[in-house]
Amino acid sequence: MRIRLMAVGTKMPSWVVTAYNDYAKRLVGDVRLDLVEVPALKRTKNTDTVRLLNKEGQSLLSKVQMQNRLVALDVLGQPWNTQQLAKQLQTWQNDGRDVDLLVGGPEGLSEVCRNQAEQKWSLSPLTLPHPLVRVIVAESLFRAWSFNNNHPYHRE
Repeated sequence: MRIRLMAVGTKMPSWVVTAYNDYAKRLVGDVRLDLVEVPALKRTKNTDTVRLLNKEGQSLLSKVQMQNRLVALDVLGQPWNTQQLAKQLQTWQNDGRDVDLLVGGPEGLSEVCRNQAEQKWSLSPLTLPHPLVRVIVAESLFRAWSFNNNHPYHRE
């Protein structure tokens, strides 16, 4: 199964790129994690945030593969602990479709993205910096995969 982390923003700090790549490369074989980036639009103090979110959302959705399961990362989504995420990962694999995970920019995801998603996943009730979300998602997916495959990375 291929999971595509589809995120707003293209110029991430080197620590984000290094950490994301470290976890993504560990997922090999039956689960693979790929990053798809769309540019963040320019923000000013007078930016119409709703319009900006809608444009970024349309950019994300234009990259979605319609046959894939669409999951939005959203603070109001379903929180999963490691075992619950491992179960979700297994469910996704059994479904036979690839998964597109949508991550918004600094202001989050557009309403259109959230509404089109089959599932909404909350990493935390906290508002997290969008670059950090990439790292948390990659590590969490690797940990869930490790749990499902009795890999020593995950220890209870």
